[in-house]
Amino acid sequence: MINKIYYLAVFMFLVGCKSTYKTQEFSAKDIPSKPNYDNKKNWAVLPGSYSEDLKEFSSKEMDTLKADVFYVYPTLNTEKDDIRWNVPINDAEQQNSVLNKAVLFQASAFTTSGKLYVPYYRQAHVRSYTMLKKGGKKALFLAYSDVKIAFEIYLQKYNKGRPIIIASHSQGSTHTKFLLRDFFDNKPLQKQLIAAYVVGAVIKPALFKTIKPMIKPNEIGGFVGWNTFKQGSYPKEKEAYKGSVTSNPITWNDEKKTKFDQHKGFLYSNKKLYKNAIQIEITNGLVWSTNPKFPRRFFMSFMKNYHVGDINLFWQDIRENAELRTNTWLEKNK
Repeated sequence: MINKIYYLAVFMFLVGCKSTYKTQEFSAKDIPSKPNYDNKKNWAVLPGSYSEDLKEFSSKEMDTLKADVFYVYPTLNTEKDDIRWNVPINDAEQQNSVLNKAVLFQASAFTTSGKLYVPYYRQAHVRSYTMLKKGGKKALFLAYSDVKIAFEIYLQKYNKGRPIIIASHSQGSTHTKFLLRDFFDNKPLQKQLIAAYVVGAVIKPALFKTIKPMIKPNEIGGFVGWNTFKQGSYPKEKEAYKGSVTSNPITWNDEKKTKFDQHKGFLYSNKKLYKNAIQIEITNGLVWSTNPKFPRRFFMSFMKNYHVGDINLFWQDIRENAELRTNTWLEKNK
């Protein structure tokens, strides 16, 4: 069995939080109420509840989609003065960030491939990764317990045997690694797995027994993942990344370099798509990207870690690849 602590400990290297975060002792009395996923209000997105903004990027013929997408959003609580370990799912600020940041600029890439399901969950504060022994481990396991139950309810009420794309980023990918292990790895449900996009996390090739890294654009049943940094830059803890799965999110094969004209599109915060905006190089554990070509790009020249853009830098590339893998799965399972 995979060591649970491994999932958490290696991911802490992706987070730059320091001891400047205010904190408190983890206590059962402070745990937010447990969500009931039979209640639709505890889902950020269900196929019948897309926001108007999300609809702009979604299939206009949703009823014809034959697959589902289960998406787990990244860490959104990074406030230094927030002493909570886990955020209640009815927190208005958190809900706004889920819908108008994570869903709109990440999960939207998959909405032409399948019907989208996004549960709210009691997300762990970002400091959890560097304070595992002081409450972080408990906070992260609590967060995963929500994701797990939400997925169980999804299978019981909504799936009906349809093929599944699993998509996640950052903390969402921490939980998705558990999800893949508990529901798909060496289990019957793997037959329904189109692909898992486990992005913004350290993930080793042999982490699972039967779910393998995919190195062909139309491959199905496995996973892809990457961590994006500015060209020539390394994380401080670069040894943690070495040997981790580093998919090429433009060509989806084993090519190590791309050219600008291969890049299909970066979705920026103005909701505009910028094509041919970057070229990348695959290193040992990292995707190195040039500074993207888009308005006000100057501010990114000071950034070395492009973690926040792991998905939307390659938004159109992901969109078209998810469609290809979905169509491949459907063709093979007629």
